[in-house]
Amino acid sequence: MQSVELNNGVEMPLVGLGTFKVKGYQVVYQTLDAALGHGYRSFDTASVYGNETDIGTALKELLPKHGLSRGDIFVTSKLAPADHGADARAGCLRSLAAVDCGYLDLYLVHWPGRQGWKSEDPRNPASRRQSWEAMEALYRDGKFRAIGVSNYTAGHLRALLAHCQVRPAVLQVECHPHLVQSELLAFCSESGVHLQAYSSLGTGRLLTEPKVKGLAERLGRTPAQVLLRWAVQQGIGVIPKSTHPERIALNARLFDFHLGDEDMELLSGLHSDTRYCWDPRPVA
Repeated sequence: MQSVELNNGVEMPLVGLGTFKVKGYQVVYQTLDAALGHGYRSFDTASVYGNETDIGTALKELLPKHGLSRGDIFVTSKLAPADHGADARAGCLRSLAAVDCGYLDLYLVHWPGRQGWKSEDPRNPASRRQSWEAMEALYRDGKFRAIGVSNYTAGHLRALLAHCQVRPAVLQVECHPHLVQSELLAFCSESGVHLQAYSSLGTGRLLTEPKVKGLAERLGRTPAQVLLRWAVQQGIGVIPKSTHPERIALNARLFDFHLGDEDMELLSGLHSDTRYCWDPRPVA
């Protein structure tokens, strides 16, 4: 499993396991057990996923089984939109207590706006700044090895870079061949921020895209592997989610094949500026 060095020197695996909608302790345990067995060392959760405690408990049981220790894995969680601003420190501490693994390797602001406020609410920028300052304090205390943001636009990120004392290490956004994010990737590269993709399969819609299927058949790979490889070949991290052991295994096999220039161009040429998840652009 290949890794990327973040802007503070922390190493993060390029491929992690997403856990959105992975609920119930038995399901969490079986999913993480399969993932660890197939070489995953990075796990992505969030306060709003409602599974932080189950993930932390399962990892405590599973690490000895797989001959691993806490330092061998990378755990990411995120600040709930309801905890933006004055409630940020308390929200961060709840995540730390829920996962209960001593520290979190990466902690992200999940959304640029506060829950319950309209997107255009003029209080959002100050709320984001207050959240970031709370996260910076916990980073300095060693509770977070790295901090970053999720669903930020280039404008949100530019504003953060103008005032932060600790630079964001990661920006996690929706990214796939229907939403190539080339300008955002270029801005992140210039700013030393690692771009990590979620919904790399277009919430499943890209799996049946004829050009993706045709390329996968020619290469003897699954459509999911082709889509994930398109990202990691650009240096973009991915966090595919599955609870099926066979798919978990296949989604990790991304480093034993290469997409040619024409293959990459074919996939990037599918760009239609289509978002299948959330659109942060209206958030002030």
